[in-house]
Amino acid sequence: MKHFSNENIDNIARIDRWQKGRQKAFKAIPSTGKTFKYLGKEFLLYPGTFWPFVDSQPLVRNFRIKPEDSVLDIGTGSGVIAIFACYQGASKVLAVDINPSAIKSAKHNAKLHGFDKIMQVKNSDLFQKIKDIQFDVITANLPFRNKFAHDVVAQSQWDTDFKTNARFFEEVGHYLKPNGRIYFAQSNFGGVQEMKVLAKAAGFSVRAIGSAAADQEETKKFFAFVMKRIAARKPT
Repeated sequence: MKHFSNENIDNIARIDRWQKGRQKAFKAIPSTGKTFKYLGKEFLLYPGTFWPFVDSQPLVRNFRIKPEDSVLDIGTGSGVIAIFACYQGASKVLAVDINPSAIKSAKHNAKLHGFDKIMQVKNSDLFQKIKDIQFDVITANLPFRNKFAHDVVAQSQWDTDFKTNARFFEEVGHYLKPNGRIYFAQSNFGGVQEMKVLAKAAGFSVRAIGSAAADQEETKKFFAFVMKRIAARKPT
């Protein structure tokens, strides 16, 4: 059983208020969309789409895509991770999300950046509608926190009973090539330890590759990890 200090309880309350405020802001975008700048590039978002933010920057700044790599981006949101994979030279990118608004935004942004021939966008609950294909790279910026999500917008930040994260690690091995790699985002107010347990139970090593904070006090700090299959030991 977890025990929280008063300071931790106050921090959780602040994160709750901040995330609830962001969810309202996501929904308040005009129906025609709103343009956001992210790492020097512009992206258009439609109402209900998770905004490009510091949370994905450690991943985008530190992941490595080879020119021949195929990439699957899970929980694509506005499409920023998938599009930066295209900029790195990916040969093929499939971006999926459960949120119809995110699909609309990501499709627009793929075309906006000239990658609509390389990048396919599909509505899918994790791997549900992905055919029997394996990828060199799988990227994921899943909801960080184990908290009840009341609608599809809240699902971009909260993972009820951590089920989405658990399903990801149960299923991801089927879609990753034998020597492939996963790039995964998390935060200091999310389930970092739970993520590591799930990844290792699924047979993956976990290594931190970058971090960034959204504030000077680092109350909102974000991390990126690379995961690879743990090589089976040869019998002695």
